[in-house]
Amino acid sequence: MASPPPSVMVTRRDQMFFPLTAEEIGRLRRFGSVRRYGIGDYLVRAGEQGLGMAVILSGRVEVTRRDGLGHDELVVRYGEGDFLGEVGQLSGRAAFVDARAQQPVEALMIPPEGLRGLVVAEAELGERIMRALILRRVGLIEAGAGGPVLIGPLENANLGRLQNFLARNGIPHRVLDPSVEHEVDALIACTKPGPDDLPLVLCPDGSVLRNPDERALAERIGMLPKLDPDKFYDVAVVGAGPAGLATAVYAASEGLSVVVLETRAFGGQAGASSRIENYLGFPTGISGQALAGRAFSQAQKFGAEVVAPAAVKRLDCSQPDGYRLELTAGDVIRARTVVIASGAEYRRPNTPGMAAVEGDGVHYWASPVEGKLCSGQEVTLVGGGNSAGQAAVFLASKAAKVWLLVRRPDLTETMSRYLIDRIEAQPNIELLGNTEIERLEADGSGALTRIAWRNRETGKGDERPMRHLFLFIGADPCTDWMKGCDAAIDDKGFLLTGPQARPSVIATSTLSLQTSLDGVFAIGDVRSGSTKRVAAAVGEGAAVVAQIHGYLASHPPDAPSERIPA
Repeated sequence: MASPPPSVMVTRRDQMFFPLTAEEIGRLRRFGSVRRYGIGDYLVRAGEQGLGMAVILSGRVEVTRRDGLGHDELVVRYGEGDFLGEVGQLSGRAAFVDARAQQPVEALMIPPEGLRGLVVAEAELGERIMRALILRRVGLIEAGAGGPVLIGPLENANLGRLQNFLARNGIPHRVLDPSVEHEVDALIACTKPGPDDLPLVLCPDGSVLRNPDERALAERIGMLPKLDPDKFYDVAVVGAGPAGLATAVYAASEGLSVVVLETRAFGGQAGASSRIENYLGFPTGISGQALAGRAFSQAQKFGAEVVAPAAVKRLDCSQPDGYRLELTAGDVIRARTVVIASGAEYRRPNTPGMAAVEGDGVHYWASPVEGKLCSGQEVTLVGGGNSAGQAAVFLASKAAKVWLLVRRPDLTETMSRYLIDRIEAQPNIELLGNTEIERLEADGSGALTRIAWRNRETGKGDERPMRHLFLFIGADPCTDWMKGCDAAIDDKGFLLTGPQARPSVIATSTLSLQTSLDGVFAIGDVRSGSTKRVAAAVGEGAAVVAQIHGYLASHPPDAPSERIPA
C-alpha cells in the first residue's frame, strides 16, 4: 500500500512559520497597535472572534487545539518576531485554536482591516504573510485541528452531509466513529443520542449539537460574519461559484463595497469537481475546491464579505434607491446593484423510489468524501457532460467499478474529447448508452440498496445491488427568490441580459450583462446563453464589474433608479 503524501506541516513548514526581522516589524507597526498580556492570558480563544494577526514583540505564546474530548494538544510555540494567525483572520472569523501567554507578552495586534491593508500595501512581505496564513489553514484541515468534532458511524448520511459542508467551506474538523473510537463512550453515555440525533457535533466552544442543519452549525462555530443592517453595499452578489467569486475579487479590489451570499458552500458546482483540467494556467489540473478556495481567500484579501450559508428568500425591487435582499434567516441586505450568480440546481429524475433514497446514497457531486464512502464498491453514475466525465474518472480511482449511464448513444456530442479518451482508458468504467434508470430500491432505513436500468432502444434491462448513485444530469436556474421582480427570462427560466432583455436598447449597449431590471446583472450558469465553462464564468465576473462602475457613475446615490419593466 502506498504511503500517504507528507503533510504541508512537513513540506512547507518554513513558509508557514518564519520570524519577522526588526525592519519588517517596523513596517507593520502602522497597521496595528501594541497590547500587553500577563502569564496565562489568552490572546485568542477557540470559538471566539479572532482579533486579527498578532506579532510577538517579546515573550512566549503557546498555541493549542481542543480535541473535543477534554484534551488540549500543542500546535506550535511562538517567540519574539513570530506572528500568530491564519487566513480566517482576514475577515475576523472565529478562531480554531487557543493562544495563551507562557511569559509576559508584548504583541503588535493587527486587526482584520489592518491585515487586509497590510497584504495589499506591503507587496513582497504581504505575499509571504498571506501564503503563511493560507498554509496554516491547510495544516489545520489536514490535521483536523481546532474545528468541530463529528461523532457518528461513517455510513450515516447526515454525517456525510455535514462533513461535506465543512470540507467544501475549508473548515478543519475531525470525524470519530463510536464503534472504533472508544474515547467517545462517556459522551455517548452522557448524551444518550437517539438514531435521529447522530451525528453529535462537539464545537470548539465546548457545546454539543445533535444532528444540526448547516446553518445552525455555521452559527455555532463562528463561520458567519456579523452583518450590519444599516450598511448600504455597492454590490450584492448572490452565489459564490466562479462567477460570483470573480465579481467579488474584481469589485472589492477596485474599491467597491461587496457582500457575497452563498446558499451552502463557496465554489458552486465547480467547487464539487474532483479535477478541472482545461482551465487556463493549470496544465496539470486543479480540483474545483482548491480553485474556489484560492478565489475565496483572494476575495477576503480585498475586503469582500462572504456569507455562507446564507439563502436569499426574496429580492425586493420596490426601493427607489436600490435593492433589498431578504434572507431566510431573517437578515436584510441593502445594495445599490445586484449581481445574480446563483447558478443552477441539480436536477432530480422522477424515478420510482427516488424519494425514498434521496438522503442516503444519492449524490450530486464526487468529492474525496464520497470517494472514501464508495471505496472498493460498484457505483452508478448518470450523465454525459464534462462534470459527469470528471466525476467518473475520479470515482474509478476509488471504486471497484463505475457504471456510466447516458441517454444518448455515446458521449461524443456532450463531453470534451480528452475526458472521453480518459474514460475509455479506465478498465473499470463501463459506458451504457441509450440507458436510463428504471427503479431504485431502499432498505428499511431509507438507504439505497439496488438500482435497475433499461436500454431505451432494445428494452433490455438489468439490476444490481448498489449503495451509491451519482447524478450529473444538468440543472435548472436558481431564480425562484426573485420572481416578484418579473425579470425577463427565456423559455427554460434562465435570465435574459443585454438587448435580449431590453429589445428597445440598441445592440451596442455597454450593459450587455444587465437584466431587464435596472442595476441587476446576471452572470454564469444562471444567464441565458452562457457558456458552461469555469473560464467563461470568471470572465463574466470580471466583465460585469466594469458595467457596474458605469451604472453607478450614471446613477448617483441621491438619484432614484429607473425601473425598466421586462
